[in-house]
Amino acid sequence: MKSWKGFTLLEVLIAVSILVGGVLVIGQSWSGNFMRVRKSSLYHNVASLLEKKVVEIEAFYHGKSIEEIPEEDSGDFGSDYPQYRWEMRSQDFEMPDLRNVLISREEGANDMLLMVIQNTQEFISKSVKEVTVSVFVKAKTKEIEYSVTTYFVDYNQELTLGGLGGGGGTQ
Repeated sequence: MKSWKGFTLLEVLIAVSILVGGVLVIGQSWSGNFMRVRKSSLYHNVASLLEKKVVEIEAFYHGKSIEEIPEEDSGDFGSDYPQYRWEMRSQDFEMPDLRNVLISREEGANDMLLMVIQNTQEFISKSVKEVTVSVFVKAKTKEIEYSVTTYFVDYNQELTLGGLGGGGGTQ
């Protein structure tokens, strides 16, 4: 009887299948980590660009009347971030009507309190503007939007209390 030295075909196939299985497991974990790193980088860029744009807008409109804030504005971030763009949308702040809450209480509300609440609501609505800044990222098949909302307050608006206190305005 002859003695054969070496591996049989079955042993080689088993070794190759174990090697392929190990490479697949390592490849999957590497791919998952690479995707997490890419997402982390995207979120970091978006957060930085949103913060940068909001600070720029706040600095530009600081000390100005809220009427000077345009309803819409947009642009890009230059050649450093070619897949990103930004938009700004502003709207008047809508103060919720608090009079119904006061009227529905057991004690109700007197006319003076309702008038003060109404004047305060009108003052806040005239003095505050809601501004939403969005950063858009071009993905493979669509564009993804990330937004943040801030409020601008015009501290130079005059609060008039109507028929209260002799008709003069206060600040």
